[in-house]
Amino acid sequence: MSEERPDPPDHRLTRRQTLGIAGAARTAVVLGGGAGKLISHLAEDPDEVTAASAAKSCKLTPEVTEGPFYVALDRIRKDITEGSPGIPLTLRIRVIDVRKCAPIHSAAVDIWHADALGVYSGFGAGAKSRTFMRGIQRTDKSGLARFRSVYPGWYQGRTVHIHVKVHVAGNVVHTGQLYFPDSLTDRVFRRKPYSRRGKRTTRNANDFVFAQGGRRSLLRLRKAGTAYVGSITMGVNR
Repeated sequence: MSEERPDPPDHRLTRRQTLGIAGAARTAVVLGGGAGKLISHLAEDPDEVTAASAAKSCKLTPEVTEGPFYVALDRIRKDITEGSPGIPLTLRIRVIDVRKCAPIHSAAVDIWHADALGVYSGFGAGAKSRTFMRGIQRTDKSGLARFRSVYPGWYQGRTVHIHVKVHVAGNVVHTGQLYFPDSLTDRVFRRKPYSRRGKRTTRNANDFVFAQGGRRSLLRLRKAGTAYVGSITMGVNR
């Protein structure tokens, strides 16, 4: 688990540049009227939202600890796997301004999570050269950021999760964690390489961070061939 992963070509920005998207960070469309108009604006999206889910999205997403494994790499890239094994996972993270119920364009969405064996890059042997499962994407005009990753593994004391930060106009406007339904995780973990690790110790129901509003940060997941697509709309106060 301590072997180094190859570092693929990518585009890096300094922390100042990443947060300096600030100058470009803006609300793409002022919908000025709530969930109904949000739905209209996103109608062409493959993951079409319902009136109920859009209305729910126009609320603040729960904030929780960033945890001990954050590394400010400033690595702008869609594919964060670096060849690591695991069941492919596409993430679709939409960011909206809760006060206007409108998408935020050019927000920097920063994610990091454990690999299939429960290991975080940037820690342990060869830490400085290991950057798998970390990356940043800017949101498009519909507030959407996309990532290619793998289904995360587990480690002692925590349920399966993905960490996320959102930067808008040079400020961190959200720090949170995204979660997976336990029933799906159980199915995924019966497959290799996850099955090598044995039974996980913590589920959503007994995770101390999930207890802080985790149900509102559950990803919506669907099968896409041999992969999964996880989607969520996060409301932030910019």
